[in-house]
Amino acid sequence: MFRNRIVQFAAGALCAVLLITLFYFLPPVHERLSWRVDFAASYLRGALRPVSAIPTAGPEPQQAVATPMITPQPQSSPTPLPPTPMPTALPASASLPAPTFEQQTMNNCGPAALSTYLRFYGWEGNQESVASILKPRPEDRNVNVEELVYFVRNNAGWLNIEYRVGGDVQLLKSLLANGIPVMVEESFHMDQKYWPNDDLWAGHYQFISGYNDATRTFVAQDTYYGPNLAISYTELENAWQSFNHVYILIYPPEKEETVKALLGDEWDVDVNRQHALEEARQATLHEPENTFAWFNLGSNLVYFEQYNEAASAYDQARALGFPQRMLRYQFGPFIAYFNARRTEDLMTIAKYAVNITPNSEEARLWLGWAHYRSGDRSAALSEFKKALYYNEAYPDAIYALDFLANN
Repeated sequence: MFRNRIVQFAAGALCAVLLITLFYFLPPVHERLSWRVDFAASYLRGALRPVSAIPTAGPEPQQAVATPMITPQPQSSPTPLPPTPMPTALPASASLPAPTFEQQTMNNCGPAALSTYLRFYGWEGNQESVASILKPRPEDRNVNVEELVYFVRNNAGWLNIEYRVGGDVQLLKSLLANGIPVMVEESFHMDQKYWPNDDLWAGHYQFISGYNDATRTFVAQDTYYGPNLAISYTELENAWQSFNHVYILIYPPEKEETVKALLGDEWDVDVNRQHALEEARQATLHEPENTFAWFNLGSNLVYFEQYNEAASAYDQARALGFPQRMLRYQFGPFIAYFNARRTEDLMTIAKYAVNITPNSEEARLWLGWAHYRSGDRSAALSEFKKALYYNEAYPDAIYALDFLANN
């Protein structure tokens, strides 16, 4: 009798668990509760395994970084385009029509900002249309710029899309004054801690639709804070630096000559990067304690495949300390350390990134490559599979698994 009761109790408990699980994964319920479950899991993980500052570089030989007088040549040695004079006089303000506002769902600022941008041109989708392709798992915390470009070119091909780095306030105003809204990636200060010593720093996409010189503010359709948000020129500049002043332009084909004229020689991607590299180098000289200046220097050096110099710049950024979530959004340090054969440093920062964001396909991928370089093929295979599990369309993980199977 007692055994039957135990069996009945166990069966009842199992049924209850199954029912709760099925109920949780009903779309309306899952949408409301998943972020709370994610928050609780993150906080518990951070309490059990406290998040420390980014580890500093290992003892491997490194080039000096105190005076980074580095001027690498672009790979293709492009001939710079003749500069096109920017307008010297802009209107005191510009305001473009704001698309229907859409509040972002969990971890969805990229898809929400992009759908806002596309709706400016009459597109009829929403953030879920973007997320279903770029991040079908809601817990995926990042969509990078290249993925946004991929979406537009494959799902809104009647529009052109370009991105560049090294933007500034004057360029944003010039674009807006000529009827072209802009999307930027910037720092974001969160309003709740996801672990006990959370530094509250994160990345955020911002759709900018206007400016006003009288108040020295931009107008943003912020998918988190709300429509028509005023952001001061200084505030945007400070938040923008952490992402190398990257900006995304979407426009109809008939606007391309206008865009080319406004960008001038920056229309050439290699020239744009060369200018951004020099600006970052100058920033490290004028603000040697600015970790973002050093990080940007490393990222622009990675573009030119100057991996040893890039690794040294990232060493300095690590020594100064950059935000806990930085490697959730930007992956230049992984690329630099891998190609500079700094395997110990690659392993260190990849483990750090995975501890903070376990479902980051990029961090899993680079942790796999660190294991591969260390001779542990089994661990590499495991990490590559995890990367593909977290993003089943991730081409770098597909390549890594194919490489491992054939080498």
